[in-house]
Order: sequence, then structure tokens, then C-alpha cells
Amino acid sequence: MRTEFSKMIASALSITERQVTRTLDLLENGATIPFISRYRKEMTGGLDEMQIGGIKQTFDKLSEIGKRKETILSTIEAQGKLTEELKQRIGTCWNATELEDIYLPYKPKRRTRAEMARQKGLEPLAQIIAKQQECRIREIAARYVNEQVKDADEALAGAADILAEHISENERSRNIVRRQFRRDAVISAKVAKGKEEEGAKYRDYFDFSEPLKRCSSHRLLAIRRGEAEGFLKVGISPDNEACLTELSRIWIKGKNACGKIISDALSDSYCRLMKPSIETEFAASSKEKADDEAIRVFARNLQQLLLAPPLGQKRVLAIDPGFRTGCKVVCLDAQGNLLHNETIYPHPPRNEYGQAQRKLQKLVEQYAIQAIAIGNGTAGRETENLVRSIRFDLPVNAFVVSEDGASVYSASKTAREEFPDYDVTVRGAVSIGRRLMDPLAELVKIDPKSIGVGQYQHDVNQTKLKDTLDRTVESCVNAVGVNLNTASKQLLTYVSGLGPQLAQNIVDYRLENGPFATRKDLMKVPRMGAKAFEQCAGFLRIPDGQYPLDNTAVHPERYTLVEQMARDAGVSVEGLIRDKTLRQQIELDKYATEECGLPTLTDIMAELDKPGRDPRNKIEAFSFDPNVRDLKDIQEGMVLPGIVSNITNFGCFVDIGVHEKGLVHISQLADRYVSDPNEVVSLHQQVKVRVLQVDYERKRISLTLKSERP
Repeated sequence: MRTEFSKMIASALSITERQVTRTLDLLENGATIPFISRYRKEMTGGLDEMQIGGIKQTFDKLSEIGKRKETILSTIEAQGKLTEELKQRIGTCWNATELEDIYLPYKPKRRTRAEMARQKGLEPLAQIIAKQQECRIREIAARYVNEQVKDADEALAGAADILAEHISENERSRNIVRRQFRRDAVISAKVAKGKEEEGAKYRDYFDFSEPLKRCSSHRLLAIRRGEAEGFLKVGISPDNEACLTELSRIWIKGKNACGKIISDALSDSYCRLMKPSIETEFAASSKEKADDEAIRVFARNLQQLLLAPPLGQKRVLAIDPGFRTGCKVVCLDAQGNLLHNETIYPHPPRNEYGQAQRKLQKLVEQYAIQAIAIGNGTAGRETENLVRSIRFDLPVNAFVVSEDGASVYSASKTAREEFPDYDVTVRGAVSIGRRLMDPLAELVKIDPKSIGVGQYQHDVNQTKLKDTLDRTVESCVNAVGVNLNTASKQLLTYVSGLGPQLAQNIVDYRLENGPFATRKDLMKVPRMGAKAFEQCAGFLRIPDGQYPLDNTAVHPERYTLVEQMARDAGVSVEGLIRDKTLRQQIELDKYATEECGLPTLTDIMAELDKPGRDPRNKIEAFSFDPNVRDLKDIQEGMVLPGIVSNITNFGCFVDIGVHEKGLVHISQLADRYVSDPNEVVSLHQQVKVRVLQVDYERKRISLTLKSERP
């Protein structure tokens, strides 16, 4: 079965069977996707994480179909209807829809109209009608009158029910209807009676119709949400006349009384059985497609957010702004440890502006603060203006930081474990400060769905969403690498090969024995076996450790190779890292083997060139327009600085310093045609936007990135 799967996967993904087989072997032996992608390039032929993930996903899907086939075969066999031909057909079928069509006539049914007719002995009558050769069918039907069938009309009606079910279970019939659905099905939505006011947010869909194949994922998900909330009535329908015409061609052969019965049975079969069934099928498949697209966009945004530029290890003063309850202020050391916290009240109703200025001045001086992080929620703009009004003795940059998910973290078990003696407001401020220092290390503590970079995250398949987002976080964590001596349990959990228990064991070992001196010391951690060490070691860093390669992405399994290179060059490993000229003289072909070829050797040389390098960009300071603090301050034609806060298929949302985010529709992203917003913008990108329109009533801002034409 594995060989057959490998062939199908290779064909589906346009890669070689050998690549698939070797990748499946690695996955089966406990290797993770990041590890395979980074350290087993020779085995897989250089497959990236997306391709390896595709192999795993396709293999899992085929395995599910395999299990379904076993159930189907055993069910049909128990009925005594499993012929060799049927068995072979099921065995060679790997299309889930086709498989269910094959199974449909044998699928155990509830008490259907057709089944009741069969129990009354009307199956032979249905077979006679199906041949469409009898002209005196009513006389024949009269022979089937018995205690359960009162007259010929009832006999003919029961036979028609059997025929309707037979037509609906026919593969050719179902494929004709599917073809029409694919070709011209229209999705329509109407407002539910009496729900006009309550469901006003869905008014764009109160009288909506669009070809299903052209309905974008965000519109379909919005419609389905409106339906789930009871505000919309939704349907999917093809051209009914076209469907019936096509079906008639294959089912109606005669123009006699039998042909008329078949025609009526056909209409009944289509309206009562086939169309609702295929509609449900297309509703599910279109929803799945929309889910996949929404999840893909969410994952891409999450990746950009997690890989946002870090400030690094700096002493930070963080502020969680507020009006009535005041602004929570915390001071953190360069490792993110809490040194001090208090509350200031610069805004209404207390208006202690001067006192707040002096307090912040004093804290910056007292704790040698190097940067200030300001939450972008309620009172964020006012607090930013307060900070920028202060003249500090030391150069201090202020940064506006997204608060999305901070409240989720502050009330979480993780936050309570970290700060058992502080309330949620202090924990939230600490999270804002740490996000500035290292977004990745802080955001992994929060459920990705709460970070605010997706749409309709509660409407899509939750299992698929979680799996995709977890893989995205894992990919980002391993791409950046993790400081073994400072990483939290949450961050370590996402490192290849670890998981929650080993992550906790590492933290416990660190607390008891002090910092790790070498990667080799990981083997002293309880339950750290050789396989787990192999999977995780390359992604863990030890800055200023005993061995220089421990602060690189060079895997310990290749240390002897690098040491050999250094010996051949007549220097130590430290010397080889320091001397770029020596490294450039190394002939990589000389060290290449089947297991460690040029791809791995090239990666090793890149690491030696910049050991411990963080792949993320450098952070840049940013300021909103000081004259724009509220929606009423915005006028059409204004050009404003902003930050891209979310990206969707239909455009991007930009924070311009007011509570409402502005939308740059995909048609307004550039002076050229744009098919994917990610071609033009990225999350947290600083942009200059022009205001096209402001809807003060609906609190909507339309923006453009197009150049202003003269």
C-alpha cells in the first residue's frame, strides 16, 4: 500500500517517487517537518517544508480513504452482494466522492419511501416499468394489489418511489447533476423574515446571488455565518431545466405510459433526492474550499506577525493605556524580567498630565530605559502623544505595539504561573513590553486565533485551523532558532522534537543546574533520548557557550566535519569562523558524501559566515499623524502614515491611529492590477495612504495606496 501511495503522491505533487518514499520513511521514524527540511536535504532531494507538509497531508488523506474502503467492503460483504468486479472497482478507487457513489446503493438506509415499497413487493413492478415496453401498465400494476397495496395507483406510486431512488443512486445521474452544479450553480441569500433590523450587519446579503464558482472565500464565509446566526436563508442551485433535460436523455426511452411514469419519477428523484444531496455536497465542498483559503491567509499573516522585527534585549518601559482606570506602567530588564510596576492617570477623568510626565521621566532615568512600548488599544494615541511630549535625558525611542491577544495572555494559566503575585493589568503591560523585545517569544504564549490577523477564524474548520496554525508557529520558531538558556516553556514546546513535557523538563533542569554550557548537556535532561536530541539540537542556540558551533544552526552530527575543515585549514573552529578568507578557500566537493552533500555543506558555510544570526529584519520607529486621533479628524484626500495590521484576499487593513482600521481594497493597492495583496504589502509594513472616503455612520474608512493622478 505504501508503494501505491508513493506513486499517487508523487503524481499529485509533481515530485519523484523516491522523494516521497524517503520523506515518508523519515516521518514514520519520528522526524519532524522542520528537521527534514533543514537537515535531510540529501535524502529528500531538497524538498521544502510546504512540499513535505503536502506529502504528509496527502498520505493521511489516502490512509483515511483506505480505512473507509475497508468499512465499505465489509458492509457489502455482510449483505452477500460483494462480487469480484465490485471488489476490484472499490479497491482501485481513491476518489472519496466516487467511492461514496459506488457504495450508495448498498449503504444501509433508514425507512425510505422506496424501502417501504420494496417491502410491499413492488420491486418487480418497478423493473417492468424501467424497461418502458409495456403499454398496459395499469393492468399489470393491478396484479400487485394486496393487503398492503390497496389499488393500482398505490402500486404505481410505490414503484415510482423505487425508480426515483434507483435513479438518484446511479453514478451517471449524480455526475450529470454534479457537472451542472460545477458549471452554473448559483449561491443565493435572502434575509430571514423579520430579521432585517437585527441582522443589519449582513444587509449586503439580504438579496444576494452570484455564481458559486466566482463567490470569494470571505463572501461565502460571511454568508454562511449569517445563515448560522439565523439572519439569512441560503441556497445553492444549478439550472434545473438543464439538469432534467440531461437526465431525461439517459432515462426516458419510450413515449408510452411507462415513459410518463419514469419522467415523473425522474422529476421526483431530482427534486427530492438528488438535488438536495448534491447541494449539500457542494455546500460542504465550497465551504471547505473557503475554509482552506481563509486558513491559508490566516497562516500567512501569522507567519509575518511572528517573524516581525524584534527590538532585541533592551531595557523597556511598557504602558498599557487606559482612561478611567489609568495607564499601567512596567519596567523590564533586557531579559524581560519585571523590575517595577505602577499606574499613572494622565487622561480624563483625573487628568494628572504633568505628574504622569514627571513619573515617566523618572522611571526612564532610574531603570536606564532604552525603549518605550505603548499598547495600541483604548487611549493608545493619547498615551503616545504624552510620551512624545517628554524630553528624556537619554535617547529613547517609543514604539506602538499591537495589543491583540494581550488580555487573553494576561488571564491565562501561563501568565498566572509567570506572575502569580500580579493582577491581569500588570501582566498585560509586561506582555506588551516583551512583544516589542521579541514578538515570536511572547506571541507563542497566546492561542494564535486570538492574535487578530485572520478573518472568520471561528467559522472555519477548527481542527484544520489549529493544525495549520500550530505548524506555522513551529516553522517560525525553528526558522529563527531558540536561546536554550532563556526560552520559556511555551517557546521550547514548538522546537522540533520537544513538546510540552520535554520543554518543561528543560526549564526545570535549567532552574536546578544553571545555564546549559553545551548542547551535549541536553542529554542530561530527564527523558531526553537520542531521537529527541537529534530532532531539537540544531534549533537550540547557546550564545557565549563553551563551543562556538553551539550558537549556530550547524547540527551536532556535523561538528566533526567542521572540525576536519578547520584542521585542514590549520586553524581552530573559532579561527575558521573568524576568517572569511580561509572559508572561501575551502573546496566543498572534497567533503561531500552521499549523506552530507553540497546542499548541507552550503548551509554549514552560511552559518559559519554569520553564526547566531537572527533572520528577522531590524525594527523601525514609527509615528502616526499627531493631528488625527479620532474618526471625526479624518477627511477625504488626507495622506496619512499607517501600519498594515491585517491582510485578506480582498485587500488589507491599515491602522492610521484611530480606533477604526481603514481598508485598502485590492483594487486600490497599486497603479497596476493586483491578484494577491501580498505582492504589494506585508504585515506591520509602514505605508502612506490617502483617504478615499469616510462613512461616519458605519465607521468605515476607505483608503488607497495608488498614486494621486494630476
